[in-house]
Amino acid sequence: MRDAHSTSSSLAPQDQAHGLRRLFASSRVRFIPVVSNPHVVGGGVLLEGLCAAFAELGLHTLVVDAGESSPKPSELASVDLGSCIENLSKDVSYLAARGLPMRYINANGSAAQFLEAVTDAAPFADVVLLHASAAELARVVALREVRPVLLADTDSMSVTHAYAGMKWLASRAGLMVYSLLLASSPQLRLSDRIAQQISSCADGFLGAVLRDWACLDPKTPPTAPVSPEIRHLARELLLAAPPGAALEASVNASPLRPPVRMTAAARPAMAATY
Repeated sequence: MRDAHSTSSSLAPQDQAHGLRRLFASSRVRFIPVVSNPHVVGGGVLLEGLCAAFAELGLHTLVVDAGESSPKPSELASVDLGSCIENLSKDVSYLAARGLPMRYINANGSAAQFLEAVTDAAPFADVVLLHASAAELARVVALREVRPVLLADTDSMSVTHAYAGMKWLASRAGLMVYSLLLASSPQLRLSDRIAQQISSCADGFLGAVLRDWACLDPKTPPTAPVSPEIRHLARELLLAAPPGAALEASVNASPLRPPVRMTAAARPAMAATY
């Protein structure tokens, strides 16, 4: 189910990149939710790949790392969030944020104000990758115009976890369109089957859509050029996230929807991924 644009000629990406640079010249920050997956080996490499693709476009990325196994935030986070941001390079900054979004919950159970706090603390950021569990992401970006990124590898537990994250966000936060980033060699046939299975289950059981997907081999050297697949995925994510969309109506954000139980039929469908 890879998007056909990933194999287009070299001129098309250059033209699209030029258009994206112009688009960002006077726009606000884009938020891209990334669903954390503790079963993925080399998940950090996947985030680095996205950051490298954004850097090619001249964009600075702030990685807000609030996953289950991420570092805890500094004690200063509650009084000076900006001082807790670490510059990793001229193109990438990092904020250790495990549990931090939950400090911004309002009376409706929304933590959308966390996005405003991050924006104020990092006015230099063009893109914010918010890496967190599906449950936390649902409280931060519910009903916003964003496209979450699912992470997985070839292990069956990681695939099941990715689908469960999609199910949670679709049922609790009303987010129905997703991208998938696989820690796998692009030449591995199993990666195609995994993406197709997640896409099929999303459509059949959730009414959700897996819009596009890409592979990144965790063994790829950090200095290697960004692959066309990752480059295309990054551009699609930027185009799917209107500037400032995730910041709108954060104070009066709606409460989460009631949970929807996974049907009995969905469980064996995911178990049959292979």
